Order: sequence, then C-alpha cells, then structure tokens
Amino acid sequence: MGDIIKEMMKYLPEDKISDAGFEGANIMFYTKDKEFFLNNNGVVKQIVDQFKKRVELRPDPSITMEEEAAKDMIKKILPEEAGITNIIFDTQRSQVVIETEKPGLAIGKQGALLREIKEKTLWVPLIKRTPPIRSQLIENIRAVLYQNSDYRRKFLNKTGHRIYDGWIRDRKNEWIRVSFLGGARQVGRSCLLLQTPESRVLLDCGIDVASDQQPYPFLEAPEFKVGELDAVIISHSHLDHSGLLPYLFKYGYRGPVYCTMPTRDVMSLLQLDLIKIMMNEGKEPIYTADDVKEMVKHTICLEFEEVTDITPDVRITLYNAGHILGSALVHLHIGNGLHNLVYTGDLKFGRSQLLEQASTIFPRLETLIIESTYGGKDNIMPPLTEADELMKEVITKTIKRGGKVLLPVLGSGRAQDIIVLIENLVRTKELEEVPVYIDGMVWDVTAIHTAYPEFLNSNIRRLIFHKDQNPFLNPIFKRIGSAKERQQVLEETGPCVILATSGMLVGGPSVEYLKALGDNPKNTLMFTCYQGEGSMGKRIQNGEKEFTFREGQKSEMLSIKMEIHKVEISDHSDRRQLMNFVSKCEPKPKKVIIGHGENSRCLDLASSIHKMFRIETTAPRNLEAVRIK
Repeated sequence: MGDIIKEMMKYLPEDKISDAGFEGANIMFYTKDKEFFLNNNGVVKQIVDQFKKRVELRPDPSITMEEEAAKDMIKKILPEEAGITNIIFDTQRSQVVIETEKPGLAIGKQGALLREIKEKTLWVPLIKRTPPIRSQLIENIRAVLYQNSDYRRKFLNKTGHRIYDGWIRDRKNEWIRVSFLGGARQVGRSCLLLQTPESRVLLDCGIDVASDQQPYPFLEAPEFKVGELDAVIISHSHLDHSGLLPYLFKYGYRGPVYCTMPTRDVMSLLQLDLIKIMMNEGKEPIYTADDVKEMVKHTICLEFEEVTDITPDVRITLYNAGHILGSALVHLHIGNGLHNLVYTGDLKFGRSQLLEQASTIFPRLETLIIESTYGGKDNIMPPLTEADELMKEVITKTIKRGGKVLLPVLGSGRAQDIIVLIENLVRTKELEEVPVYIDGMVWDVTAIHTAYPEFLNSNIRRLIFHKDQNPFLNPIFKRIGSAKERQQVLEETGPCVILATSGMLVGGPSVEYLKALGDNPKNTLMFTCYQGEGSMGKRIQNGEKEFTFREGQKSEMLSIKMEIHKVEISDHSDRRQLMNFVSKCEPKPKKVIIGHGENSRCLDLASSIHKMFRIETTAPRNLEAVRIK
C-alpha cells in the first residue's frame, strides 16, 4: 500500500498532474490543466473502482481565480434568493465554502450552478446551510481551520502516510486487546486503549466531573504512551468522554482525532467552558484554550456510515448512537478481516424528541462493548408520554403558586429535548406561556443543533427548515448571557422556567440559581439527567438538605426548602432498551463487554445478557485489559 499513489499515477496522464498527496485516508491529485480538471473522461472513477479508495481531482491553487474576483463571480452566478451569508476560501485545497440560507437554490437544478462556479472560478464549491441561530463557536472553529490551512494539509498528508506506508511494528502475531483506563464499573472518565501488534488507538478520553478524588483516566498505566498513539476516536461530546482530550495535546500528541462534525464543535465548547469553570472556582485549569485549538486543528470529521482507514490495520465506520447530537457507535474492522468490534459509547435505543434510535445493523460484528448507565434490573424508565405529563404537571403547579422551576441540564442532549418538549406544550396550549430562561452553554449548543439538521430526526429537521415553525426560535426562550441578567431573572421576574448547566449541580450557573432559589418552598428543582456519585445533585436526591458554599474567606449556608422532583427520562437506554439493542444487533455478537455503569449495574447487565442470549460476557474493572482476539 506504500506505493498506492504511484500505482494510481499509472492511470493518469503524467503531464496533467502537478501534485499528489493524502488527506487522511483520502487521496488527492492536483492539476494545472483547466480542461483536464473540468473533464477527466472518467479516469478518476476508474481509479476509485480499481482501488476502492476515495480519490479526488482538484485544481492546483496556482490556477484558481483571485479570491475577491471569485467572490464577485459567485455572487453573480447564485440567485439573490439563495441568501448568501458567507464565502470562505480554503486556499491550500482550492475549496470555497459558500454559506446560504437556501442551499437548494445555490446548488441549482442537478448541480448546474455548482458546475458553473467550478468552470468560471476553478474553485471547488461546497454549499453549507446558514444556521438559523448564529454560532460564534462554529465561526471560530472554521476560522482556526482556514487560518491553519497549510498546516492542515501537511498534517492530513502525514496521517495518510501513516495509513498507507505499511507496518512499523511486529506483524508476526495477530492479537487484539482493550485496556480500560477509565469508565469501567463507573460512569465518568471513559477511556479505552485498543492495541494490536501494529496500532494504538484511544477510544474516548473523558473526565469524571462528579469526582474530586479520581477525576481523570489512568494515563499513567504502563501500556499507555502518548508518543505511541496512532489515533483517538471520540464517540460523543459529553465531558465524561471528551473532557481530557486537549490534555493529550498539551503533552505533545499531534495525531488525528476522529469524530462527527457536531461532536467536534460541541466538545470544543464544553472544554472551553470547563476551563472557565475551573478558573472561576480558583483552580488551575488542566489545559488552556490553545490546547483546545490544537485539538481542533487535528480533528478529522466523518459522516455516519463513511468508511475510513485510520492505521494500516484498523478501519472505522461511525453509526448513529441516538444519544445526543452527533453521537456515534464506533465500528472497528481490525486486521484484514481478523475481527470486528463495536464500541457503543453512550446509546439510546429509542426515538427521542430530537434523534432517531441507535443503529443495530453492521457489516460484521464479533465483539460488542456496551454501556450500562441504566443497566440494573430496576432501571426501567416510564414511557415518554408519562414523563412529559409529569414535567407539565410540576411546571404548571409551580407557576400557579408563583414559583420558579429550576432544571439543571447537560448542555448537550437533554437540554434540547426539554426545549422542544416545552415549546410543543406551549404551542398546543397544554402549558401556560411563561418565559423560559436559558443559561450557560445551552444556547450555544442549541445553535450548533440548528447548524447540523441532517443529524436530527425527520420531524425536527422539517421544523428547523421553516423559520416560523423552528422550535428553538420560539420567543418564549430568553438567553441569559451575564451575571447581571441572571440577577434580574432572580429579582425582577415572576414565575418562570430556568434551564441551566451543569446538570449535576457541579459548578456552572445552575449552582448560582440553586443558592438563590433553594430556600423558597414555592420554587421547584427538577432533575432530568443522570446524577454522578458525589455530585451535589446526587446528594440532594439522597435527601441532603444543608449545604455550605465557600467564596474566598466567606462561607454561606443554604437550607434546601424547594420542592424536589426527578423526571426519569434520559438520553441513555434503560434496561429494556439495552437488552433490546443486544437482541436486535445484526449480526449477533459472540462476546459482550460491559462498561460505563455503576458496579452492580454492570454485573447485573452482564449476567442477564449471558443468561438470555448465551453470549460470553465480562465486566472489567479499571486498569484491566481484555484480550478479544
């Protein structure tokens, strides 16, 4: 495979190709010949058919139209109704990203307008939909990528060489093992190291936000060496799966990070927020914004069901996990047909307000690594309608008695489910129209949801495309952007609903609201997400009523008198859904490894899967390694 480009060149007229290289596992050829770029007579298709790799022919940057002139030409070609909002040039790769309000009008009938842009400017146009809610973070991420276009091209080329230049380690014995560096028999700090004789791949790199004692994975384990790491795969953006990733870049990792585009954007936001929270609490942040930026520069984003090689003997495909926006089941094809593994990360095997249920059909599957957050035999969630009814009832009662409802939420996932639910209840007149204040990262993450409608279920996607029906744009939702605005909500407004991060009451604005609202019995605290052991949320659920908060030399006491409710709805699968997921997997796995759950829940789920499906199961502890082949 090391000479793959040389082999492909045999199919191409040598005098037409000015440069060739890799973009990760994809292969790019550049030409200075305008006619050959516009019409290669099917040569590229012939190469794709022959080598079964993604191949693209692009114009050499030296022949593309000057940027300002190209911008004017694009505006002339595209109809005004398309609503161009931004044009960004990626000079190193001869691509131009055109953001429009109506992508269909910008593409034209059967791509006619895209072809015209290509012919007249020699730039390769990529059409993106303008998000209904502007996201400063997405704009910043794109700016980082385009400002570092030259570096990105070199990095992607280097990644491709690692994939195609052949083996660098022992190939005599074929084996596969997975070491649990975190997230085994616990919820938090998910981190698994997959090893073969050739590859070292990290699956997730999270932190335990609820723990002060052991918040980080065991990166000091003898088998983990950051300098030997070939790739990192992030299943989804929650901090217990992605929160420690920039730390690897702080200590010199410069390899690829594979994830979906929404995962890249949301995890960057959550990581930057973590830095802010640590600083506000007077702690030394574990990494800086520059480390997050370095991480962004090294991400390679994949669509669902897009197959790509990441090392000489590991190929991955991401499938919908149904958990939160962009969350993925990671399918790993290891060796030349040696073994196939699926790592679920967190999964939801049931259609939610926002997402389709998790995928269950794979090309091959021998080993399944599955979560067990709600894997205990008693972890049965009520039907969605029942939970929605309870939420409606609690909000209605609280509003009637003149109180405020505080909903601590995870920034991504459950928060957007609740926004859609409340909007629907108000629109159908089942709930009195009161202001719903959104504080913390929730608004920014919601903006990211509107930027990637293709990852949402068909109902929400359809609504997002119509401004007057977009649930996220309902005027009942008010964004809180400062401590002053937060104070106004607490002092000047009447009955209302407040959605604030963090969901476990571990730092963030939700704690500030709790301090102000907690001693008033008119108010209500409603938990809607998992509460980690040791978190303030869990302590309140366990009946604790007195809390002391320290700020510098001062300390204040809070006595919880507000009404407490728990709405058992989660973006995780409950026990029935987990068992159903295993039963529906095609093909049926030969081995199931259980993680990401409290000790008793892991063991209970392992026992039940073994008894019901006659499948070998194991529930490892942290620092244990499992040989899977």
